[in-house]
Amino acid sequence: MTPSGTSASARLADLAERIVRCRRCPRLVRHREAVGARPPLRYRGQRYWARPLPGFGDPHARVLLVGLAPAAHGGNRTGRMFTGDRSGDWLFRALHEAGFANQPTSVHAGDGLRLTGAYITATVRCAPPANKPTPLEMERCRPFLEQELRLLSRVRIVVALGKIGWDAYLRTRRHLGLAVPRPLPRFGHGAAARMPGDGIVLLGSFHPSQQNTFTGKLTRPMLRAVFARARRLAGRTA
Repeated sequence: MTPSGTSASARLADLAERIVRCRRCPRLVRHREAVGARPPLRYRGQRYWARPLPGFGDPHARVLLVGLAPAAHGGNRTGRMFTGDRSGDWLFRALHEAGFANQPTSVHAGDGLRLTGAYITATVRCAPPANKPTPLEMERCRPFLEQELRLLSRVRIVVALGKIGWDAYLRTRRHLGLAVPRPLPRFGHGAAARMPGDGIVLLGSFHPSQQNTFTGKLTRPMLRAVFARARRLAGRTA
């Protein structure tokens, strides 16, 4: 049965509580807590979240964003995905311009940011060392994404922020018994693939990491175009 908006909200809240309590990956637990205990000078005196991060956004979302993992001094510090770091600066400006966010900035968890029509999640819920989770860590987090896909029943467009998010979405569909294209579609910025059966469209975008934005691999117009396309497609799909 497809969950109603109200029950989906309650179930997402329950899922968030389970995510925050997770300690299944010893390496990630050590790293996220050590980062919070010894922050760089610019964040000295701030209390780090230093726990796993649940997804957030609109439970009625038609657009789902799947990223990699929280940043050590971004979400791991602030307690909200893509919040308090340069990646979030880029992402929320693009979401705001596309009409998914009520403001172009995401500074801290109580800053009034709201998403409409969009929900943000990640492949891994803890900040990994060097931004590189292991395959086992990704597998241990997969059931959380499975639950989100079940509960976010109105999603018609999935935006993968990077290859890891792209692969995680396809892998999670398979575990849910949902059909995937054959051969499997390859990730690329601007890539698009329609899923068999339910017709959900998977869009690819380079991740708005500093490695990509500082080098010009990802530009603001490139990112803006992805979400403008997601907005158009979300309005067309049933």
